[in-house]
Amino acid sequence: SEVLAAEAVSCLNRAMAALRDIWEEIGIPEEQRLERTDVVRKHIKSLLDMMVAEEESLKERLLKSIALCRKELDTLCRELELGPFETEESTILQMEKNLRTCVEVLQKQKRDRKQELKALQEQDRALCDILCTAVFTIDTGSVPSLEDLDRYRCHVASLNTLKEQRREEFVTNKRQIILLMEELDHTPDTSFERDVVCEDEEAFCLSEDNIMALQNLLQQLEARRALNEAVCAELRARILALWERLQIPQEERESSA
Repeated sequence: SEVLAAEAVSCLNRAMAALRDIWEEIGIPEEQRLERTDVVRKHIKSLLDMMVAEEESLKERLLKSIALCRKELDTLCRELELGPFETEESTILQMEKNLRTCVEVLQKQKRDRKQELKALQEQDRALCDILCTAVFTIDTGSVPSLEDLDRYRCHVASLNTLKEQRREEFVTNKRQIILLMEELDHTPDTSFERDVVCEDEEAFCLSEDNIMALQNLLQQLEARRALNEAVCAELRARILALWERLQIPQEERESSA
């Protein structure tokens, strides 16, 4: 910078010397030369003052940006539950750049956490509608911590597992119920039975109450089948005893069977 400053002074001196030579060749009086020299001085001073003012303005903008970045960083660190931000000694320009970069990084972390929270809430609501359970309790007015998001992920994963378990149980029981109804020649006569037999498997509410009701329905149909089988067995035994008493030949028994 000292070399450039010396070069600037040298350029100014050469320009002034050239101007003096021109004025002398033209024959401009000394008094006018002094006036013109003063005009040059004022012009150069005005130009330099303007450049200094611009650089001072730049410095003020950088200092203001640093103050705003520090304030924003403090807020972001509190919201993200991070430790206080520490800066290293550096130039004003480098510090402003470093702080601005850190603000952008933490702002992205904040956006990412909120976006993940929103996605988890959408999954949670959808699963709760299917399973008829309460949604996960979390403060939506603040930025979720990493621990909050981890707990929420685990909660949603457990609901997904529960949904798959109940879906598999529903599909299995539904198939058995349909077979039993056909075997018993039973027509669904309640809204729940019709929902089980006719409704789309994806639309069936997999609540705990519905799964228990499904199990009860299956048990009732199995009990009816068992009762029918017992009645049939008793009737067969009575017929066999009657054949024995009447001494019905084996050929007639087989033809009757």
